[in-house]
This record gives sequence, structure tokens and C-alpha cells, in this order.
Amino acid sequence: MLSCANATVMRILPLLLALIVTPPFAVCAAETPWQEVAPGVSIRLISTGTVSAEGKTLIGLEIDMPADTKTYWRVPGDTGLPLGLDFLGSEGISGHQVIWPYPIREKKGSYLDYVYYGPTVLPIEVTLAGGEAEAAVSATLGICSDICVPARASFDLNLEEGSVDKVNSLRLRQAVAQAPIAWDGGDQPLGNVDFLPDEKAIAVEITDPGFDISSLIATTQTGKPLFGMPQKSPQQDLVLLPILEKTENSGLEGQDVQLTFMTGMGAFELSRTIGADDE
Repeated sequence: MLSCANATVMRILPLLLALIVTPPFAVCAAETPWQEVAPGVSIRLISTGTVSAEGKTLIGLEIDMPADTKTYWRVPGDTGLPLGLDFLGSEGISGHQVIWPYPIREKKGSYLDYVYYGPTVLPIEVTLAGGEAEAAVSATLGICSDICVPARASFDLNLEEGSVDKVNSLRLRQAVAQAPIAWDGGDQPLGNVDFLPDEKAIAVEITDPGFDISSLIATTQTGKPLFGMPQKSPQQDLVLLPILEKTENSGLEGQDVQLTFMTGMGAFELSRTIGADDE
């Protein structure tokens, strides 16, 4: 089992390395100007100013919004708007991946969404292709308070010149530390996942009696179908997640599902295939 101390080291070590180790080379330590995208809501693009030996760097969307205003996770839910990122026009960038912090699960009436409230940083790992590098990023995201609006902003951030930005690096590393990491602790807290057509749910086997089922989120690669709030099963070693959309047995059997959950050591994730024996 992964110890609390080991998990803490796993999450803090990248931050320490970013602050005390001289990077192989530096990129522009910068942030773009704030852009107001909704009343009281502004967005900018920030950078760590460092590049790893593998040619990767961290940038991120920093969203300044009131505590009662929200944006959405990678699976936005019933009413949310997904994040859209367009790197068209960028130079020296061969790929990018959003690193999503663990979200808040919000249930209002019959609607379920996954959200972030208040000031939020969404880290983006960028792979550089070598030579001059500049990120030209167009972002579209849902912003909701009393009303919901599709917010849009475009940024240009040079990733070539400058020095390490420790302040932005800290913001980004803190956000990365809130993202789920792959479970690598020996005994896994979750077992097989099965489709239960009569219950219109998937059943997740719980192998750790101390597991907090309320934190469990199940998602597919496409985000469809949407799975609801975890529910206790008459069988103590199972938790049910209802399917909130119409689906067929053949559409779920054999499909991979990502299981995201919180522990006292932070957020983790496991992958399972519905209907397969993963033990």
C-alpha cells in the first residue's frame, strides 16, 4: 500500500525540483495581460519559465473569478460547457495536454455537473518541438454565476527567452498537485466494474473497507454516458453509479472507464474495463 509519506513526496518532489534545480534551458518567464471575459471574471495565460529534459514545459489558464462563479472539469456534466483549446498558429509546439485538478461534484435538482469555483488554474503540459517556441492559444470555456456564458479569449505567449518565474511556477505546480495520479500503491482499493442493465448502473467492486465511496467519479474517454452520484449497494463490497443517459448493453461492455477518487493522500485514478476480470 502506498504510504502517506511516499504519496506526499510524489506530489511535492516536482515542485521542489522546479524551484531548486537549474533547468536544461529556460523559456520566457511571463504571463499575458488579463482579459475580462465576463463581469468580474478575467483570464490570462501563465508559464513556469522552465523546460524539462524531455522538452516539456508547463503553461496554464489562470482564471480570476468570484467565489460564487464556476467553470467546468474535462467532463462538464449535464449543463456545463467543455473547455476548448486551439493552438493553431503556435510555433515550435508539437503537442499539449490539460492536467485537470480533481473537481467539485455539484448536484442541483436532476442535474449533475463537475466544476471549479473561484480562482482556478488549469495547467497545460506543452511539448516543444525545438527551436523558437510561441504559444498562440484560443480558449473557450463555460463561466457560470447567475447566468452561464461561453467565455472566449486568445493569448500569445513567447516560450523562448527569459528566466524562471518562481511565482507562476508555484501556482502551476500547486494545481498539478491537485490532479489525480495513477494509483501505484500495491493493493488497489477498487476491483472489477460490471454493467447492471436491470439497475441501469455500473457496479464497482470495493476492495478497501475504508474507501470513501462518496469521492468516486467514473468517466469514459468520451465522457459519454454520464454516470451519476455513487450509491451504496445491498452488497457491502459494491458501489453503484447510475447511468444518466440511455445506453445499450453492447455499448458499455468492454468499454474502458476511468475511476477517479480522493484519499487522505490526495487524488488518484485507476482504469478498468467494464465486464472484464481485472484481478
